[in-house]
Amino acid sequence: MSHYETLHTQTEAGVHTILLNRPEKRNALTPQLIEELTQALQTAGANPHSRVVVITGAGSAFCAGLDLEVLRANVGAGEEAALADAERIATLLRTLYELPKPTIAAVNGAAIAGGMGIATICDLTLAVPEAKFGYTEVRIGFIPAIVSAYLRSQIGDKRARDLLLTGRLIGAEEAAALGLVTRVVPEPELMREARSVAEKLTRNSPAAMAATKRLLSRFAERRLLDDVDGAIRASVQMRGHGDFREGVTAFLEKREPKWN
Repeated sequence: MSHYETLHTQTEAGVHTILLNRPEKRNALTPQLIEELTQALQTAGANPHSRVVVITGAGSAFCAGLDLEVLRANVGAGEEAALADAERIATLLRTLYELPKPTIAAVNGAAIAGGMGIATICDLTLAVPEAKFGYTEVRIGFIPAIVSAYLRSQIGDKRARDLLLTGRLIGAEEAAALGLVTRVVPEPELMREARSVAEKLTRNSPAAMAATKRLLSRFAERRLLDDVDGAIRASVQMRGHGDFREGVTAFLEKREPKWN
């Protein structure tokens, strides 16, 4: 039985499914959801009955990034609060990246900002054709800090600059062409396909898959540690900038920002 308030979890035949369950908020990230997802991943990683982890979203979106109320609270928050927020998301993404079990994202809709990070850091990413991806932080005077360390490793510097500086949304097919989506799957077949892939993975050696994941993580370990540490500092610094205050305020007031 799931004991989380923002998630539903279920394990069946070795497949551990985590459902982000804030459909009324498009599964937007709050401190509670981030902490519960981190805990759910750690629990699945330590559970011998969970061989593969599948993450998906309830409702029409996978995850729309930070919740509006979290953004509102961040305006004017002190450095200590900003640091806690940045470290919280860094811990989640690192837990997901280093999980010893294979992970599959079943992207049922929009995966934006931190939601795109969760979707594409998974080992395999299945997405419906209608899914949209994007790191839109620059549109509101913020910085795609921690996720940028992983994105640059995945698709290279030039392509990462395109997505991070423009803040544009891309479709599932373009995300697949960039190597961020493994396969585009029609919506009615998404969870069936995710389950099929997961079941195939359960037939592999758990020790061999865990060792393979450790090996791949070690290739990038030192660089990622340094990059994420710098990203946390950059995130904290940007939260104190006037553009962040103006961008978030304009976003909440549904108007165009006036940059200084």
